[in-house]
Amino acid sequence: MSSGLETLNVHLAKAQPSTTYQMMDRVAARRASGAAVISLSAGEPDFDTPKHVCEAAIDAIRAGHTRYTPVSGIRSLREAVAEKFRTENNLDVQWQDTMVCNGGKHVIYNALAATLNEGDEVIVPAPYWVSYPEMVQMVGARPIIVSCGSDSNFKLTPELLRRAITTRTRWLILNSPSNPTGAVYTREDLSALAEVLLEHPHVLVLSDDIYEHLVFDGATFHTIASVEPRLQPQTLTMNGVSKAYAMTGWRIGFGTGPRWLLDAMEKLQGQQTSAASSISQHAALAALTGPRDFIRTTRAVFERRRNMMVEALNTTPGLSCQKPGGAFYAFASCAALIGRVTPAGIVLKSDEDVAIALLNEADVGVVHGSAFGLGPFIRIAYALDEVSLAKACDAIRNFCQSVR
Repeated sequence: MSSGLETLNVHLAKAQPSTTYQMMDRVAARRASGAAVISLSAGEPDFDTPKHVCEAAIDAIRAGHTRYTPVSGIRSLREAVAEKFRTENNLDVQWQDTMVCNGGKHVIYNALAATLNEGDEVIVPAPYWVSYPEMVQMVGARPIIVSCGSDSNFKLTPELLRRAITTRTRWLILNSPSNPTGAVYTREDLSALAEVLLEHPHVLVLSDDIYEHLVFDGATFHTIASVEPRLQPQTLTMNGVSKAYAMTGWRIGFGTGPRWLLDAMEKLQGQQTSAASSISQHAALAALTGPRDFIRTTRAVFERRRNMMVEALNTTPGLSCQKPGGAFYAFASCAALIGRVTPAGIVLKSDEDVAIALLNEADVGVVHGSAFGLGPFIRIAYALDEVSLAKACDAIRNFCQSVR
């Protein structure tokens, strides 16, 4: 008999656990059983944090920077964030126009929780990062999923955007380069979307730029508030140090937007978590103001891995993959595998079945595309050394050749 103590918040009860973390748990469980699993499911760089960043954290500890900081972050870091937005993104930003949070995810959640009410809608292009719709639902609003297939290179078009906007629309979430597809919005793409958004000043734009420095083929990264400055008053531009500087565990994200929004986010964060770790803030300051060789080097490595992975996938029976323009993900169609039978006798009825079979029968961990709102695909994170990637590609190919 239930005691009633286990009653959950109604919005939290509707939310789903992170599929990527669930797959990582499955990988860990299989490894614990003795299997030598190669995991291509985690969305984080495999490089160590740059040495000068680590040294800055140690220096901060020794200097006694171990106490609470202002809720929105130490001023020196906020000044560095503002400088980053000015010089790299051509945004007219002062340090007061910035906020530091406990990771990029925290920036996004703060913004949604501070602005959304029951009945509000948030446009989420699919494929999407798994947390977007769940965060929207957790604060009581409604995610409006707009499917963006391979025919548009997995990108939102002006026509799709215009059809999705209603009087209830409060936010549009844009992510470029994209997790899970690696799709990159060009200046022309963003300019076309901006023309639609300017017609609807009640719609805020959340630009998730966390993979900004991982754009390949000599392309230039663009963010929508820079492409169309008239949108800056209704845009929250989010970024952080996790992907560019291999600092996922340091938990530092930051953003810039209109001050009324930042004030509301600061109020929320002040009552919720307070400021980000003081040590991590000093480390992030060193990352933003220090040498940039790390970014150039790792981008070249990821581009090389991208080329290797896409070639391997497109020569594997049953799989096909468009070349992603950035991030470190390949989003491969597995439609040709649906309906086939694995050597273990499993009928592949969905892309989730494909992902689970790859783990159980090929010892390779990937995430099914339907978890990101579009199937039948699999997301492959190539944030792994090339020897391991080559072994994973061979295992995937052998599995695909073995299905009947």
